[in-house]
Amino acid sequence: MRPLALLPRPGRARRAVLLFAGVLTGGVFGLAWWVDRFGRHERVTDADVLVVLGARVLPGGVPSGALVARMEHAVALYRRGVAPWLLLSGGVGAHPPSEARVMRELAVAAGVPASACVLEEDSHSTEANARFSARVLCERGARRVVVVSDPYHLLRARQCFRREGLEVATSPAPIAGRMRGWDRAYWTVREAFALLLHPRLLWARAPGGR
Repeated sequence: MRPLALLPRPGRARRAVLLFAGVLTGGVFGLAWWVDRFGRHERVTDADVLVVLGARVLPGGVPSGALVARMEHAVALYRRGVAPWLLLSGGVGAHPPSEARVMRELAVAAGVPASACVLEEDSHSTEANARFSARVLCERGARRVVVVSDPYHLLRARQCFRREGLEVATSPAPIAGRMRGWDRAYWTVREAFALLLHPRLLWARAPGGR
């Protein structure tokens, strides 16, 4: 066996690649830890509106488990008096109707007045959720929002809504019993990659710099 001192040293390019891979891996898993810890905490406070982010609609307009859980949680917050109305955000995905329209059906079936449900049906991403929702909120003079989504989604969602100049609190929809640990880990790491690819989101601050 050759002594370690005699082994060929990796070239400069290879060292750079290894260093980059190490930084990237550490960055992803560090962000994943932050995403997970953030999503585990309830931050609800009184607000002007509850913003519920959409999730997949199944064939025949059937709501996915994520969509049902988010709406059940939002309805519970509405009944507590957290906010007087709901903004339901989500466009048409693989199967019609829009996520927002399906969420309104769930809300009305749970006893929320249709007049308290406003739809945003143009968005197809978290960034678009925030951008298009902000337009509706501005028209209605709403500034303080509580965003409802799955736990792993909330950090990026908050940052997107902050970039639109809104005061944002977050409230996680329960995932126990509908998502396996491996699935939660996958989506958490996926969110970390999304943040890493859009680093400007990480610097978004609440109005006033808080």
